[in-house]
Amino acid sequence: MTDAPAGTPSAAARLLTGFSLEMTGKDVDALHAAQASIPQGTRINVTYLGNEDLPLRVSAAAAVAAGGFVPVPHISARRLESQAELEKYLASLEEVDAARELFVVGGDPVTPLGPYPDALSVIRTGLLPGHGVRGVSISGYPEGHPDIGTDTLWAALEDKIQALEEAGLDASITTQFGFDVDPVLAWLQELRGRGVKAPVRIGVPGPAGVKRLLGYARRFGVASSAGIAHKYGFSLTNLLGTAGPDRFIQDLAKAYSPAVHGEVRLHFYTFGGIKATADWVRDYQDRHQR
Repeated sequence: MTDAPAGTPSAAARLLTGFSLEMTGKDVDALHAAQASIPQGTRINVTYLGNEDLPLRVSAAAAVAAGGFVPVPHISARRLESQAELEKYLASLEEVDAARELFVVGGDPVTPLGPYPDALSVIRTGLLPGHGVRGVSISGYPEGHPDIGTDTLWAALEDKIQALEEAGLDASITTQFGFDVDPVLAWLQELRGRGVKAPVRIGVPGPAGVKRLLGYARRFGVASSAGIAHKYGFSLTNLLGTAGPDRFIQDLAKAYSPAVHGEVRLHFYTFGGIKATADWVRDYQDRHQR
């Protein structure tokens, strides 16, 4: 095998091609500040939080589109109080040219606020294509879910993929973030073994303070034992430090095989630091040119 020519991106840098980002409805000013660091056409997810209202979510999605990026608004099924609310949200997104791609998730409330107990029930309404939706991303959980059994997770994922295919919608999967590459690779291998060919975006924490990362990990049920923390590149005894995903991405790139793991890209959870994350990605790609 010959060496790659000078200027050829490393495997890790190539894995970052077509990365996506995440922001909340309140991050529009931060998006504007980060705009020069984000490649045009980048997918940017807009969250659906309980403390944000429809106008805020829609205006954030509109700002993403106006910036030359691809908005991917979230829909949190269990937060929807009625079909009318869903239809109003979809129509509002369509009006600002931000309905083409969605991320549909069950959401946090233990008891649904309305008629939709999960993402599948939203997909099966049949309302999405009529509002210009062409692609839907759904959740993946390489480390499992604290409240849902593994068999149930797989069954739900396969049901959603089938429902999207029947609706004529492009399907993709965005995973929860984690600190350990091994369960991600094992999950991808099982996914492909089950015949699911949809592209996957692996969730990665953007650079942030260790204490903040651990707080999000606890909130979302992500494993963060001392051994995993060490593998990721930070110490649980130094909570005042910061950590980036350098080692995670390098380890993933070393083991990733398209033939085994299928189409994979990276999705960055920015934790409010969208510019810091975009700058980190740009600098990482620049550093890893051969």
